[in-house]
Amino acid sequence: MDKFDRQIIALLRADARTPVSQIAREVSLSRSAVSERIRQLEQGGVIQGYHARVVDPEAGAIKAFLELFYKDSRCAEFAARMRAFPEIRQCCGISGETDMLVFVEAASMARLAEIRDEIERFPGMQRVKTHMVVQDYAM
Repeated sequence: MDKFDRQIIALLRADARTPVSQIAREVSLSRSAVSERIRQLEQGGVIQGYHARVVDPEAGAIKAFLELFYKDSRCAEFAARMRAFPEIRQCCGISGETDMLVFVEAASMARLAEIRDEIERFPGMQRVKTHMVVQDYAM
C-alpha cells in the first residue's frame, strides 16, 4: 500500500459515496487508476465494505465505555447477554486486565445506570468500570 492507496482510503472513510472522478482529482491520478486501486483494495481485503453512518434521533446522547472484569474466560457468554440491551453498540473481548469493553449509547444517565446495574448482577461479574465519552471525534 502506497501514499495513493492511503489517500484513497482516507477519502472513502470520510465519505464512501465520493465519486471516483472526485477522488482522482484529489489524489492526482486518472479515474481508471483510482478505480483499479479501489478494486485491488477490495479484492485484497483492505476495503471490506461500505457502510452508512446513521444518526438516530432516538439514540442516546449519553455515550460510555464499560470495562468488564469477570471470573473465568467466558466472553461469548457475556457477549450473548449484551444482545438484550439495544443501547449496546459494540462488545469486544480484549487482552490485558480488562476482560471485555462495551460501548453504550443511552438516552439518559438513568438508563445508563440501569444497564450498568443489570450487567453488575450477571453471574460471575466481578467489577464494572465506567468511562464517559466527553468528546467524540468522527473518523
